Amino acid sequence: MTTHAPMALPEGFDALALAREVLDIEARAVIALKNRLDGGFARAVELVLACRGRVVVSGIGKSGHVARKIASTLASTGTPAFFVHPAEASHGDLGMVTRDDVFIGLSNSGESAELLVIVPLIKRRGAKLIAMSGNPRSSLAAEADAFLYASAEMEACPLNLAPTASTTAALALGDALAVALMKARGFSDRDFASSHPGGSLGRKLLTHVRDVMRTGEAVARVGKRATVPEAMLEMSRGRMGMTAIVDDDERVIGMFTDGDLRRTLARGCDFRELVITEAMTHRPRTIGPERLAVEAVELMERHKVNQLLVVDTAERLVGALNMHDLFRAQVI
Repeated sequence: MTTHAPMALPEGFDALALAREVLDIEARAVIALKNRLDGGFARAVELVLACRGRVVVSGIGKSGHVARKIASTLASTGTPAFFVHPAEASHGDLGMVTRDDVFIGLSNSGESAELLVIVPLIKRRGAKLIAMSGNPRSSLAAEADAFLYASAEMEACPLNLAPTASTTAALALGDALAVALMKARGFSDRDFASSHPGGSLGRKLLTHVRDVMRTGEAVARVGKRATVPEAMLEMSRGRMGMTAIVDDDERVIGMFTDGDLRRTLARGCDFRELVITEAMTHRPRTIGPERLAVEAVELMERHKVNQLLVVDTAERLVGALNMHDLFRAQVI
């Protein structure tokens, strides 16, 4: 197996200084977009909001990579969107575009042949065209129903050739469009979670107490006439460090925990015949099964407890959960 010695940095080469220069150039390109924003941006937002179909985003080369990301961001923030490769569109994929759609074409020069070939066909179908380009006098811009000016005075590439600052600017402008649409639609964190069910935010905003609570025989409980030893046996069986105390109608009247047992022992009571209502915690913390699991976490942390009883609207016991249940559900 042939090995190669690592290449030494050229004498005088300052990688950190070069990296900072690149970031400065790209940051300036993004900041410059603020002064270029005009009615075209507002028009683009209006076109997408009025769209009865989907947003189709397209571009070639580096612009194509940016277009894919913009389509993904739009889709995850409440605007149905997908990417179409312009070359593939010329060979059948144009059938994905309908008169009810909005087509966003990205090209820094505004003269990408692959895009310009399909633009007349898109317009003929009746779809609206939003052009994102660094050239407001380009062929693409001339055909657009709304133009988004995404230029960069110079690329971060030392040769001023490789798309760097220009793609960063286009990406930022696409984010601005997605966020404006998100805000206009009233898109909420719950909406975001519904399209990200596999992520941590999805688990936090889509997992309810009923999804993680223990039910039935798994919930330790004793009646109000039980003795402390009987409650201790039930607490050991339930393996949650507590038992609920319920009345004859299964309504919660208290909770008995390891802490309550220690406090009972500290009082020097003969607890062998002690009725549980004399040793339990009255008015324990409870939560409803329809509440979010993250609300249970917040309640536990705020009141410094490790268990919660789950009750219905009539205060009847329907379940219980502790911190371990929430850890297992990856809510914490």
